[in-house]
Order: sequence, then C-alpha cells, then structure tokens
Amino acid sequence: MSARVIDGKAIAQAYRAELKVRVDRLRGEGVVPTLAVVIVGDDPASKVYVRNKALAAEALGMRSHVHAMAASVTQAQLVAFVRNLDADDEIHGILVQLPLPRHIDSRAVIEAIAPEKDVDGFHYFNVGSLVLGEPAFYPCTPWGIMKMLEHEGIAVEGLRAAVIGRSTVVGKPMALMLINANATVTVCHSKTRDLAGVTREADLIVAAVGKPRMVTAAMVKPGAIVIDVGINRLPDGRLAGDVDFDAVAAVASRITPVPGGVGPMTIAMLLANTVKAAERVAGLAVRAETRIA
Repeated sequence: MSARVIDGKAIAQAYRAELKVRVDRLRGEGVVPTLAVVIVGDDPASKVYVRNKALAAEALGMRSHVHAMAASVTQAQLVAFVRNLDADDEIHGILVQLPLPRHIDSRAVIEAIAPEKDVDGFHYFNVGSLVLGEPAFYPCTPWGIMKMLEHEGIAVEGLRAAVIGRSTVVGKPMALMLINANATVTVCHSKTRDLAGVTREADLIVAAVGKPRMVTAAMVKPGAIVIDVGINRLPDGRLAGDVDFDAVAAVASRITPVPGGVGPMTIAMLLANTVKAAERVAGLAVRAETRIA
C-alpha cells in the first residue's frame, strides 16, 4: 500500500480563493478586514510564523499590523496594549503569538481580547462554545485539519481516532472537534500505556507532540489516515514531522507531509476567522463555510 499524500498547500490555496471573493465583497462595502498580530521577544520561529501570517493576509487584500514588543514587557503593559487594540473598531481580529515569556500569564493576555476578535480561538468563551458544539472561532490548526478531512471527502463519523498530544492549542481542541463530528476519540499523551496498542486500533491518527518521527509504521493500522502536526528541526537543519513519513506512507491510506501539510491550513483558518469577524462588523451575512471542490 502506498498512501495518498494530502496536499495541504493546494487545499489552503483553494480555500484562500474563496476568501478572496469575500474580502473583495467587504472592500466594496468600504470595509478592509484587518488583523493585528502581537509578538513578544525575539524567538526566530515565532518571527517566521508572524511574517507568514501577515503576508498571507495582505495577499488577499486584507490589512495586517504587526506589533513587536520587547521580551522585558510586563504583563500589565501587554494586557493594556492588547485592550487598546481590542477597542479599535477598525481592527477585526487580534492574535497574540504564543508562547509568551514565562513571566507573563498568557491566559490573562488572551482574555483581554473580546471573543468576537479572538481569531485564534483561545478565549474562554470560544473554548466553551467548542465544548458545547456551538459556532465560534475555533483554534486554527485543528479546525484546519477538519476542513482538510472534509475536502478529502473523509467521513469522520464513526471513525476510531487517536489524538497524540493534549495541548490546549492542538490536542484537546482536536479531540473535541472529532467528538463533535461523531468520531470515537482516544487522547494519548506521555502517560499513556501501550501507545502503539492504542494507535494500531485507530482509523485516524493525529500526531501533535513535537517529537520527530515518533510515530512509526508499527504503530499504524493498515489503511489508516495519518495527520502530522509536528514541525521539528533536525540537527542537519532539515524539517521533520512527528511521523516517520516514508515508513508510515507504506502502511497508511492517506498522510500529510511536513512541510506542506497542516501548516498552510492553519494560516488559512486564521484568515477565514478574520474575514468572518469583519463580515459580522459590516453587517453582511456570513457565508456558510462550504466544501472546497
């Protein structure tokens, strides 16, 4: 068996084409969807992520404002700054790039953003809405995975899914989205006994732990769908996911690559949330998210 590679980059490009139509519609009404991004400190990876998000927004005709702050900024200063952004009616979406320096409580900063501008989907209101299965802004990476599965025509209902990782950014919201889609979900983590035994029972595996190539072919049921969220820098400078791609591709039915898999979908969902926020402000009907042909 040779797995079909899910091209996240191509799917994201198709999704952005849909968003471009909506952005043009908004601009015709005098509204330019605007995203404000706050980055604290000099983490190289964070700088790359922020630059990519800003460029992607501008390519659609949106505005992006990147606010760089020193790592020495206090929590009170950062919260006050975010609240000022939140009060600006011309800003539709706000993203605070994580992680933040250890002396800052990220939860306090995120809660300074109104739920309707929390395009990252981390505010308590949006998290609670996800738990209840109600419409909200959902975390971009797991939501991007759900849209990717939808695009591939994969019916999640009834599948046995294993989510490896329990972070609040990917693992937990991923599990909730799959549950809401009627999958049977097992969340695996560092304390899980017989991890391979669990994953071998899964029709769908989502790996999100940040350990290069930890998911091996022996851990995958023949014909399973494998989604790799990990992005790890190897000693030789190359990027690798959490999945041993070549070996697992020989067993799985579908698999995402790294790079070019989940990453582009994360940015596409951020843009989608920002456009939706602008549509709400403009009083325009928010179009239902459709399957990309």
